[in-house]
Amino acid sequence: MMSVMLDKKGLVLSLLIGIIAFVYGGKEYLTLLLILLAMSVIVTRYGAEEKKERGIYEYERSWENVLSNGCVPTLLIITSPIFGIFPFITSVAAVTSDKFASELGVLGKKKPIFLFTLKEVAPGTSGAISVLGTIMSMAGALIVGACAIFVFEITPSTALIIGIGGCVGSFIDSIAGVFEEKGIGNKFSSNILCSIAGGIFGLFIK
Repeated sequence: MMSVMLDKKGLVLSLLIGIIAFVYGGKEYLTLLLILLAMSVIVTRYGAEEKKERGIYEYERSWENVLSNGCVPTLLIITSPIFGIFPFITSVAAVTSDKFASELGVLGKKKPIFLFTLKEVAPGTSGAISVLGTIMSMAGALIVGACAIFVFEITPSTALIIGIGGCVGSFIDSIAGVFEEKGIGNKFSSNILCSIAGGIFGLFIK
């Protein structure tokens, strides 16, 4: 399934990230990354026909996509002896939150609202949010938090805070998307900012 989702370079890079996660973090860190990958596959494939009809279906992912979503969590795994587990978990929650929002939010009946003008725009427009997308964003982040309860043995209250942090990261991605539409930055930079925002939020979780 992973090889179908990724091109050859993306597959190699994802395998490298997995090896780094296991060597520097252990099975817990690798498990959470695999959960992220599995959920990404599921939400990408969900509603595929409708997405194809709208011209917003992006199935095969390149190494740039893997790097933009995985480099910050990977760095946070390597530096976990310094910063602890929460920046990593919240960064993953942010990436997942953004993935849920972008892949499932576009399936809503109502058009999203562009943050800069507050006007309706076409589904899939960077910098736009919708009610469904926001709900899905929260769901994605909370799923990661819930999984971390079992993987990292954190408390449910901490998992909820991680979910909030994930949503914050996703919203930062949306703000960055406004600049994308203005020709400043791209999806790569927006994804990076999303995961960084989640990681920073995680620094304040005790």
